[in-house]
Amino acid sequence: MKKVSILGSTGSVGKATLEVIRRYPGRFRVVGLATGKNIHLLKEQIEEFRPSVVAVADTEGAERLRREVSGVKVLSGHEGLNEVATHPEVDMVISAISGSAGLIPTYEAIRASKAIGLANKETLVMAGNLVMSEVKRRGVLLIPVDSEHSALFQCLENRDRSTVKRLILTASGGPFRELPEERMRCVTVTEALNHPIWKMGKKITIDSATLMNKALEVIEAHFLFDFPAESIEVVIHPESVVHSLIELADGSLIAHLSVPDMKGPIAYALSYPERLSDVLPGCKLTELRRLSFERPDLQRFPCLGYAYTALRMGGTATTVLNAANEMAVEAFLQGVISFMDIPVIIEEILSAHSPKAIQTLDDVFDADKWARQRFEEVLQRH
Repeated sequence: MKKVSILGSTGSVGKATLEVIRRYPGRFRVVGLATGKNIHLLKEQIEEFRPSVVAVADTEGAERLRREVSGVKVLSGHEGLNEVATHPEVDMVISAISGSAGLIPTYEAIRASKAIGLANKETLVMAGNLVMSEVKRRGVLLIPVDSEHSALFQCLENRDRSTVKRLILTASGGPFRELPEERMRCVTVTEALNHPIWKMGKKITIDSATLMNKALEVIEAHFLFDFPAESIEVVIHPESVVHSLIELADGSLIAHLSVPDMKGPIAYALSYPERLSDVLPGCKLTELRRLSFERPDLQRFPCLGYAYTALRMGGTATTVLNAANEMAVEAFLQGVISFMDIPVIIEEILSAHSPKAIQTLDDVFDADKWARQRFEEVLQRH
């Protein structure tokens, strides 16, 4: 039986992970759960799955939870998160916390030689070389949980990398793919949160609307699979049935198809190298009216292009890109800036950055802090 900790257990990926575990009770046991402030749902998860340890964001939430549950160790803050990630009983950590908060506990889990199911893009976007060096040094199994990267992982498995010419990530295009350009300037938060295919948290949903989510995935794929940026392409695929493709040296393509459901890549990560039976409904090809693909419009969605810019800049540039985006998305959600201000502000901050090599996590945090301070300065001028 595989023993699992879930970082971000009350988010969309965390809940889907528990759905998989619920369906296969003889295969997995939940040892640790961690969340931000959704104490009510965490309490329900504790009562059902009986973990040994849980962590919440703040001490007040932890105190409240201690009064309401028994038989589980309740922790708080970064220390609590790290303890859930490195608990000695744990075999695999599902890293599903949204944003930069996922970096440290994921890195600590790798240092503790835990297998990682990675749904937190920011871990590699912020510190890709550092994290992957530690993965190799420790001999840790790291399996991507994003549907696109899981698809690439499966297409590339046991394949000679010298025979692979390109990695091709697909993107749904988000809710504004066909929106008239003049309407883009008055997009509301409610409209941006209405993704046509996936049901996700607020931050990742806004990222999908700007195509920054795909930009982060390009950076993640670069570090995860060790392919240069110019060999990673993005295509818009509104049906979201083809999750990724690889192009081989002879010009042929290999694609991964399934119904759009996160339980597929989650189950694959949890059970690897085995496959669980009947995780998803079958992909009925005869019912697919069409599979369409188109180039992304970088004028309408410039955030996607910033991935390639940051990778060319190197070093801390991807860290700065991530921090600037997090700040801009939060400002948009709070009504401080408009939807179209997001890429403008990000580009201004990225252009002002002088990248430095990343040797330690301190280098990452220094760049992250610089970007957040720069954002506040830029915001005053908008």
